[in-house]
Amino acid sequence: MASASDPVWDDMNKTLGQLFMMGFEGSTVTPQIRKLISEHHIGSILLTAKNLKSAEQTTQLVLELQQIAHDAGHPVPLAIGLDQENGGVNSLFDEIYIRQYPSAMGLAATGSKELAYEVAKATAEEIAACGINLMMGPCLDVLTNARNQPLGVRTFGDDPQEVSAYGIAFMKGFKDAGLATMGKHFPSYGSLEFLGSALDVPTITESLESLSLNALVPFRNGIREGIDAMMVGGCAMSSAGLNVMHACLSEQVVNDLLRNDLHFEGVTISDCLEMEALSHNIGVGGGTVMAINAGCDVVLLCRSFQHQQEAIEGFRLGLENTMITKERIKTSLKRVLKLKAKCTTWEKALNPPGLSLLSQLQPSHTTLSTKAYNSSITVVRDKNRLLPLTNIMEPEDELLLLTPLVKPLAASAASQALTEQASNDSPEPHIWERSASVMSGERVFRELGRSLARQRSGRVLHTSYTANGVRPQHENLINRASAIIIVTADANRNLYQHGFTKHVSMICNMQYSSGGEKREKPLVVVSVSSPYDFAMDQSIGTYVCTYDFTETALTSLVKVLYGEFAPAGALPGTISQSQKLSQSKQHWLVETFNEERDSFGLDNLLKSCVECNTPGLHSELSSATSNSFMLRNADVLESHFVVRNSSTQALYGFCSTYFFKITGVGVIGAIFVDPGRRKLSIGHSLHNRAIRTLLQREGAKRFQLGSRLPSIYLGIPTGHGGERKRLRSWFANLGWNTALSRSVCSMVARNLSTWSPPEGMAKSLQSAGADFDLVYGWDYAGPVLDHIKTNNRQGLPAVYKMALADPSACGIIRAKRPEDGAILGTVVLYNMQSRLASYVPTMKNIGELAGGISSPVISPSAGEYSTLLQGLILLGMRQIKQQGCNVCILDYSRAYGKVNFRAWDENLGPRSNLDDTYIFCDALHYYQRQLCVQTSL
Repeated sequence: MASASDPVWDDMNKTLGQLFMMGFEGSTVTPQIRKLISEHHIGSILLTAKNLKSAEQTTQLVLELQQIAHDAGHPVPLAIGLDQENGGVNSLFDEIYIRQYPSAMGLAATGSKELAYEVAKATAEEIAACGINLMMGPCLDVLTNARNQPLGVRTFGDDPQEVSAYGIAFMKGFKDAGLATMGKHFPSYGSLEFLGSALDVPTITESLESLSLNALVPFRNGIREGIDAMMVGGCAMSSAGLNVMHACLSEQVVNDLLRNDLHFEGVTISDCLEMEALSHNIGVGGGTVMAINAGCDVVLLCRSFQHQQEAIEGFRLGLENTMITKERIKTSLKRVLKLKAKCTTWEKALNPPGLSLLSQLQPSHTTLSTKAYNSSITVVRDKNRLLPLTNIMEPEDELLLLTPLVKPLAASAASQALTEQASNDSPEPHIWERSASVMSGERVFRELGRSLARQRSGRVLHTSYTANGVRPQHENLINRASAIIIVTADANRNLYQHGFTKHVSMICNMQYSSGGEKREKPLVVVSVSSPYDFAMDQSIGTYVCTYDFTETALTSLVKVLYGEFAPAGALPGTISQSQKLSQSKQHWLVETFNEERDSFGLDNLLKSCVECNTPGLHSELSSATSNSFMLRNADVLESHFVVRNSSTQALYGFCSTYFFKITGVGVIGAIFVDPGRRKLSIGHSLHNRAIRTLLQREGAKRFQLGSRLPSIYLGIPTGHGGERKRLRSWFANLGWNTALSRSVCSMVARNLSTWSPPEGMAKSLQSAGADFDLVYGWDYAGPVLDHIKTNNRQGLPAVYKMALADPSACGIIRAKRPEDGAILGTVVLYNMQSRLASYVPTMKNIGELAGGISSPVISPSAGEYSTLLQGLILLGMRQIKQQGCNVCILDYSRAYGKVNFRAWDENLGPRSNLDDTYIFCDALHYYQRQLCVQTSL
């Protein structure tokens, strides 16, 4: 093995090549990768699923790559890296010779570091037999932001010490099989904030101090134990004193933090510089120079030959321009050669053992795979003792299996084949149909159904579900079956799965008759990926986790479901502790609100909430009273509930519900809990009673959080404060789809006395092609109420009927088509003396004369939506000003979002004249059909 001082490295072309790792497309050697190895002396190759078809093909491909390097005069063999994380992330699949093992989190669930070591060693032995010498692992990320992370089960969990212990066990297993090791993804991908588009870089917002106490612990311990290499991620970092666009390009991260603070002396490898955000913002050539100067020893470029050439040219230019010094290059070369000396020689590289060794390993590795999966399956809860299913089902009973439509397993050969065949519209049979170990999500679940059927004499019904929710055919099958199994796969990121499962759970919880006995229908929920799907949701009584959905994992699952062995797995990390703590929830007595008995207590409860500054509600609740929640409207069925102390008459919690008969919308209008008695399950008890009540309303089509009328509580607070995040998480755990909710807010326009309509307003309104007028009273009800039927937003009929019935304090501005008088748009005006105002507590709290604008409705047939809406609002404001008001309240103004408020700032005056009095999200997508998965506002 050539040392860094050998004269051979005077050839700068060979030296520079050692500082690159590159990938390529295809399962055979391409002219491009041949040129990179032969002419540019690239020293490291990354192989991925798209390159690999079988163990035999992989061995031949690796040997050919090494032979090309040898023939081109490389002083040392290629370092050839591979991601082989197990679970759903394996680059190399082979039904005969390569065994499947649980994911990282699945192995942590076994509770055995010895088993983790054995699996890691076995995994490394298999790929080493094919000539691979660098394992792109272990994954050392701590899952501190568990619910929203795509890493999921690729990590060992959310406890830094546990991640360290299992990560080091993996590292030792890899090393003992002869591979070099690489920790990833420094400084941790476990707490990323995802901003949106591909050009938005995922960001770590934690401070260095916070990272040091948590996320950096596994990396620090891995370095202490001698990890060979470290991949530095391409994420951004943003906190006090730290503003980094890409970690792998930052000297502060690579050189200062990793090298100096953590004393890492091994090889640092950059994240792939072809990532869209990096290549778009910086460019691959410049990024290469920045990565080297930041302290990276090896620059990774995964696939694009054009980008790879650009990187090499950028490196050379950096050297010619003295932006990179030869001393800097020599330092990295020494590290790379030291790593290669540990894991390869030319004799080893040119003589991979291949299938002969794999055949010898197969029997013991098959046994190990079964042992690992059987040890990882976790029964999180089984409240009603439904498992094994043989205890609750008769031979003639039918079992229903409901599975989601999911993509093939990540990073698998099948995944690539699926993409290629879909794009080519090939009539040939799908490649994964020929392999039992690598299957699409649909087929692997079909095999699960067959496996369940083979184990019992009764029928197994199997169908899939999608974002369309619970359909009539699902309901029919649920009614027909004696027990139900629902499979979820990352329901926290595939939110339709969460809503579907909650809906089916509620159907099963409705008692049904069986031989004259009333009981719940047995339901088993199985998470086949992230255990966080329903880990904290106590309403799911029987919950099982497999941590991946490979065929081997689901074979072990079937054995657990039918009692062939007792599951021994346990949730990893702090989630297990949280699960134990959460089981102590109390069930409070919930009573129907009695106005005479409870009004005084509710006033005191509201006062307590105001004094504790409940997020987003202070200004609204400060003027609200118990009367604010009582609509007393014939078109609205209202039921309100309390948790109270029957001795002192004090209210500990209050929940209001409304059912709008015209639209079939059920609404939880507000939930308040005494600040001194929170986190005691009072809110859960109130919420459960409210849902059960709304379920019983005849004609219910959908549910929502937050009410237009009364306009006190608009839904779940948005924003990034700790309490707001806690509330969003609380509602999410109850089944509300917080991720797809949309912002609504009330706004206050002040200083109307100094405001005048913009100069171009008249011309703008003329272009709308509409005549505007202001009408009062019930005589105009017919056309107006017909018009608002074009919109199914909750509460609209009630608002308009209230306004029409109160002509002395309310009016309606109409926009009409000149040629036939058809109404194109309407909006309600009201003043402080109106009945409407009593349901907008903000108005009472203004402190000066105010008027309000509410509930704009624009006909779908109107072409100029924004122009009509702006005309209605501006005319309304002018009318309110003429009445002597200095303030205008635009309540519940999500509908105004289609008007450009930035432009309005100029029309209405300084920005300080516009107050966002509160900003919330309306809860959208609750349950399907009776339980709502549709937008209602």
